[in-house]
Amino acid sequence: MRKLVLLLMTHGFALAVGFAAGIYFLPILTAPPAPDAAVLEESAQSAMFTAELTRDLRGSDRLHWGEGQISLTPTQIVHQGQLAPGPDYKLYLVPEFVEHEEEFEPVRNSALQLGDVKTFDGFILDLPAGVDLEAYTTVLIWCEAFSEFITAARYR
Repeated sequence: MRKLVLLLMTHGFALAVGFAAGIYFLPILTAPPAPDAAVLEESAQSAMFTAELTRDLRGSDRLHWGEGQISLTPTQIVHQGQLAPGPDYKLYLVPEFVEHEEEFEPVRNSALQLGDVKTFDGFILDLPAGVDLEAYTTVLIWCEAFSEFITAARYR
């Protein structure tokens, strides 16, 4: 009986570690290639607003972070930098600066979800027609699958 319990515990632990590793590495393995640095630079040139993503936000930690520059043009949002890899990232515009999931949840209904973030070494996301960047102050990246704050930056 003791041997069976030990076997179940060790195999259960190995299964849990494998599952966690799969959640972490699957988005990295299935991510499309990030845009070339020259393309990101060119796309960011017509920015109306820019902001810096940093790792030192209250809601960021070792597994949930972003860094680099966000540029907002009349037609696109361009990120030059890195994001912690993860599943189901969404980009939002938020009317007020938030830096933790506890702060985002109450204002989520007033935020505008713009689309999926699928690359972790920079991205370009097209803005839907009619989006008024002046109506918002902050860009936020959120993990929908786990309701987890990744990063945010105030652009105005």
